[in-house]
Amino acid sequence: MLDLAITFLKDQLNSYLLTRTGSDSVKATMSKLVDESGKYAFDIDNICCTIINIEEERIMKFHLPDYTNVNGQHIVLEPELKLNLHVMFAANFTHYDQALKYISYALTYFQAHPVFASDEYPALPNEIGKLTVELLSLNYEQLNQIWAFIGGRQLPSVVYKVRMVTLQDEAQTTVQPPLTTISATIRNR
Repeated sequence: MLDLAITFLKDQLNSYLLTRTGSDSVKATMSKLVDESGKYAFDIDNICCTIINIEEERIMKFHLPDYTNVNGQHIVLEPELKLNLHVMFAANFTHYDQALKYISYALTYFQAHPVFASDEYPALPNEIGKLTVELLSLNYEQLNQIWAFIGGRQLPSVVYKVRMVTLQDEAQTTVQPPLTTISATIRNR
């Protein structure tokens, strides 16, 4: 599901870049930023889209399992895992002004399109349903920590919080026979 969410955002940004520039020479790609040797893991003159953090959405967390009936059996599924993704878009260009230009395109696109719902965006998988994109404003210390953690030299970049990707294992945890009768016992006190 994480791959579907990031692929969708990358594809939407690529469509916007094509519309704005009239060329598909610059693309957003889904990749890690830096390889094991410390070099950038994506092509020069492109934008990298990568997840830098995954956090659980605790406010909307369900603690009770889901129940459903499948072929006459009462199925118990564990509650959904709701996640927020911190997604970085980083521009690696030969010319610094071009990197700033393409990061500006990403900023303007997600400013104009902060919400993606599957009824308006057919390319968004129905399992996801809705994504909300929120710009994260990082201070110097946070930015330094992120790039040190990634292991690369800082590039022009922007980080968004993408809410809410939901994961649920479809494997049943318990199969119970369905309730077919209800008996009531009345006690006299």
